[in-house]
Order: sequence, then structure tokens, then C-alpha cells
Amino acid sequence: MNKIMLGIPAGSLHNIILQLFKKAGFNIIIKERSYHPSISDKEIECVLLRAQEIPRYVEEGFLDVGLSGKDWIVENNADVIEVIDLKYSKISKTPIRLVLAVSCDSLVKTVKDLRGKRISTEFVNVTKKYLAKNKVNAVVEFSWGATEAKPPKFTDAIVELTETGNSLKANNLRIVDTVLESTTRLIANKESYKDKWKKEKIDYLALLLKSALDADEKVGPKINIK
Repeated sequence: MNKIMLGIPAGSLHNIILQLFKKAGFNIIIKERSYHPSISDKEIECVLLRAQEIPRYVEEGFLDVGLSGKDWIVENNADVIEVIDLKYSKISKTPIRLVLAVSCDSLVKTVKDLRGKRISTEFVNVTKKYLAKNKVNAVVEFSWGATEAKPPKFTDAIVELTETGNSLKANNLRIVDTVLESTTRLIANKESYKDKWKKEKIDYLALLLKSALDADEKVGPKINIK
């Protein structure tokens, strides 16, 4: 039987993704401590992976198709096909932002003020490209987490994802600039997408997911008429 291998992001986003798949007609069951969910479609095999890794595994062909944010596609410099933009985040359907932020009492007003300074982030490649675009030479270090806790004592600035800005405000941080806007994308391996059967299956999956997402914004009026 023909099958496609689908990568589903593990973590905080995957429950929302599973709800979307359910609305699209796919029942996905995840057993405790298992990273290989079962799905009601026999032509799809699923695996749970970190969203950060999915673009690379799709590019390398370990996955035929997967879901990940635009931020991680760019960070991995992944050469993949973006089949559809699902515009789906943890809280809303608005894009999340990758922002440059500093302590509220910092003298930094623009990215230019960070010349020679230190920036902490999980998005090292994206940040370096952003600095190069703005012709700013700064030290970019990888952050293993708790990034918002680091300014101003451990670093001068951070580049971090935010959806509402509440976490930044809670840690006395202010946004200097938006580095990148990101939404969830359904991405495909280029060789898989050349295969006629796999392309049709991936496009059908994309159509059902997009339809389920669009349905949330529709209402159906019902009128009783004599």
C-alpha cells in the first residue's frame, strides 16, 4: 500500500493541530509515551517530532510532509515546498512574531544600537541574517531556554517568539523590532511532491485541512419558513 510519512509537531501546538485534523475528518490517537500516533487514514503514517526538526527531516526525505512554523523553516534554511499556509498558532489565527526585545530600561532604541552587543536566541541563523541585513555586527549566542530571563544581566537583547507580548511584559521587556512573522505551514519534500500519487495525497490533505480551518470563520443561517 502507498503511504506518506507525516510529521506532527510535539509540544504545546500539537493539541491544536490534532483538533484541526479531527475537524478535517482524521482521527489521530496518541498512546501514552508513544511518538507514533495512529490515524484513521491507512495511507498516512504519523510521527511526533519537535517543530524545530520537522523542516530538516522533510528536506532530507525522512518525512514526505510535515507541519512546522515559518520561523523554523527559515531557521533551518530548509529547501522544501510550502504547500499551504494554515495560519494557526497556539492562541489565535494571527501570525506569531519573532521579535527583538530588550530590558525596559535599556538605552537601545533600534537594532543599530546593538553593535558590539550580545543577543541571546534559539533562532541563531535568522538573527544573524537579520543583523546582516541591517549591517549590524553583534554577538549572537544560542539560548537553551528561559530566554526572557536573561536581559539585562546575561545579555543585552533577545530574539524571541511572542503572540500576545504578555510574557515579555511580565519580564520587564519591550519590543524593539519585528524580525519575522510566522504561521504554521504544511510543507512537503520536493522529491515526494514529484511523485504523482504522493502529490495527490498531499494536496488532498492540504485541501481538507484548509477547509476545516476556513469553516471556523463561516456561519450557516437556518430559517424556518411556512
